[in-house]
Amino acid sequence: MRSLTGFTFALALVVSGCAGYSDGATAAGNMSHAHMGHVTKSWGDTPDHKGLLPTAISEAKIAAQHAGFAANKPDNLGWMQTHTRHVMNTIDAAVEAKGPGLGYGLIKAATGAKKHVGLASESDDASDNVRTHAVHVAASAENTVVRANEIMALGKKVIAATGVDEAAPLVKQIATLSSQLIAGFDANGDGQVSWQLGEGGLAAAQQHMGFMASGEGID
Repeated sequence: MRSLTGFTFALALVVSGCAGYSDGATAAGNMSHAHMGHVTKSWGDTPDHKGLLPTAISEAKIAAQHAGFAANKPDNLGWMQTHTRHVMNTIDAAVEAKGPGLGYGLIKAATGAKKHVGLASESDDASDNVRTHAVHVAASAENTVVRANEIMALGKKVIAATGVDEAAPLVKQIATLSSQLIAGFDANGDGQVSWQLGEGGLAAAQQHMGFMASGEGID
């Protein structure tokens, strides 16, 4: 009986350990793929346990929507401030707790995606394919965090504004930056948005995670 109980306990530990990995990776399997799964498939503290990158994209879509709402009424200070708060909620729920966002925050999600793609790249079993595209994903995630922090700084100024003449130009900047969270920005004027620092957004991060997964034979 003791040996059976010990075996059952050991088996439970193995099963519970395997449950934390995505894309078929297990505790005894490919750690690089496990961290890739945290970026794209599932992470423990996100809403509905979705991947960090999809969570960031969902927050970014809501941010862009409400930034557009704010910019649509540049003659109404209260309106601009309300929807700016909504944008801020999607960017950093720890700063602006109430709003239409998921309650996780784009900065937290994008920072997490950058961290885990880095862990995937640093894993002993990481392939050259993973290491190459991890650089691209991390750069695009970092671009997004930089833009998100700029939005938060502008948002605080909008909230403190006392008139529409002060707030409206700031709201316009927020709308522009919010549109770049996913799409990125053609910083060098070559007609395309790449993954490089200053350019790529979450769309580029998603694209290069796709390249990475394809190279690893992961659906």
